[in-house]
Amino acid sequence: MGFDQYHEPPEELSAESRTFARLCASLTEEAEAIGWYAQRLDVEGDADAQGEEFKHFAMDLEFLLRRSPRWRQICEGVLFQEGDIVAHGEAAEAGSAEASADVEESGAADGSLGIGSLKGGER
Repeated sequence: MGFDQYHEPPEELSAESRTFARLCASLTEEAEAIGWYAQRLDVEGDADAQGEEFKHFAMDLEFLLRRSPRWRQICEGVLFQEGDIVAHGEAAEAGSAEASADVEESGAADGSLGIGSLKGGER
């Protein structure tokens, strides 16, 4: 596999940015595989193979979202919601920008969004 997922010189990118690029490339590969299997199902009928690709895509997406709290917050505001997708997207984006601004203002550098722990009632 080449390194065409980078748009900047890899040696100038942090390890976190390189991992993020690999995750994005993996999501793309899994999405393409889902499409290929959808086509194959039309002529073959092996539904198990497509299910494996769905699983891999979901696992890659979850891993990416665990590493990217703002992405996760936006996705949670859009995915699996009834109603207008665009309106949900705009609200989720605005909410994540506000949360990011609150974190910067509060000085919470730990990525916690400044809400404290849900364990033990700490705040």
